[in-house]
Amino acid sequence: MNWDDTTDAEAAAERLVGAVADGEDQAVEAALRPKDLGEFIGQEKVREQLDLVLRAARARGATADHVLLSGAPGLGKTTLSMIIAAEMEAPIRITSGPAIQHAGDLAAILSSLQEGEVLFLDEIHRMSRPAEEMLYMAMEDFRVDVIVGKGPGATAIPLELPPFTLVGATTRAGLLPPPLRDRFGFTAHMEFYGPAELEHVIHRSAGLLDVGIDPTGAAEIAGRSRGTPRIANRLLRRVRDYAQVKADGRITQEIAAAALAVYEVDARGLDRLDRGVLEALLKLFGGGPVGLSTLAVAVGEERETVEEVAEPFLVREGLLARTPRGRVATPAAWAHLGLTPPRSQGSGNGQQDLFGA
Repeated sequence: MNWDDTTDAEAAAERLVGAVADGEDQAVEAALRPKDLGEFIGQEKVREQLDLVLRAARARGATADHVLLSGAPGLGKTTLSMIIAAEMEAPIRITSGPAIQHAGDLAAILSSLQEGEVLFLDEIHRMSRPAEEMLYMAMEDFRVDVIVGKGPGATAIPLELPPFTLVGATTRAGLLPPPLRDRFGFTAHMEFYGPAELEHVIHRSAGLLDVGIDPTGAAEIAGRSRGTPRIANRLLRRVRDYAQVKADGRITQEIAAAALAVYEVDARGLDRLDRGVLEALLKLFGGGPVGLSTLAVAVGEERETVEEVAEPFLVREGLLARTPRGRVATPAAWAHLGLTPPRSQGSGNGQQDLFGA
């Protein structure tokens, strides 16, 4: 099971540090989104390259090349798609891969596009195979073949499409078939943000939300945001609530730390689930190696939730390693939880020496 599974996506959306947007996030993001590339923070290489692509298209009086954006949730793929439409002064149509389960669904969308319109297709890797094959021709020749009838009497009617720009977004670029990936004129991978970039994001969002914030408060929130602007904005809103109820409304380092302690987000951005996985691995299994299913039972979560929701960040932070023998805690994990590894930890077998040797 992977991010395509509804249960995993729901589990991620329920977490304060989850990068999947729920209804509240989507509503707030609409107000906080930058409107052009000049306002967009971070992703400098992507911005520079995309700016060249769009300027050249405008100079030619043509539609922009198809764009593929990949990266983890919450890094700004949807925002960039809207910026592309704004920069090209074109309308935008938004849909997603899971919503296109039949070729006819895609044909209906494509046939209604205006010339130059931007079609944003989120989670493009989850589109059905028949629709995917129809998209090949639409992207390359601006034409689709609509099948009328069934069986031997079926007839393919070619339908010409106006030039348009497809912006595809995916969290799993490896699942895209090469024929589809090769039809994008510009591809970009969105990287996680650094602390300084997140502080800039937080200051900008605080200004839009009319929240007073000190540089130390922004730094405290940024350090717990997992390199993701969406999480930074969500934490900012929760800290704002705390500051308004428990203090004078201004966010300082002390207020931010106290607020996020209430929400169980620690200094490295780990929440209850993350720490539960680490504590089980360290306290019950001596740091590992331990199998994923056993670890999930110890935490009281589904196997897929531990693997797809908790582990990616723990691995990226260098707190946990996936090995052929099972999950293993790193020295950084012991240090983060303030625990002392057993003497046999250095041997890598994860078992206490019964004879104390």
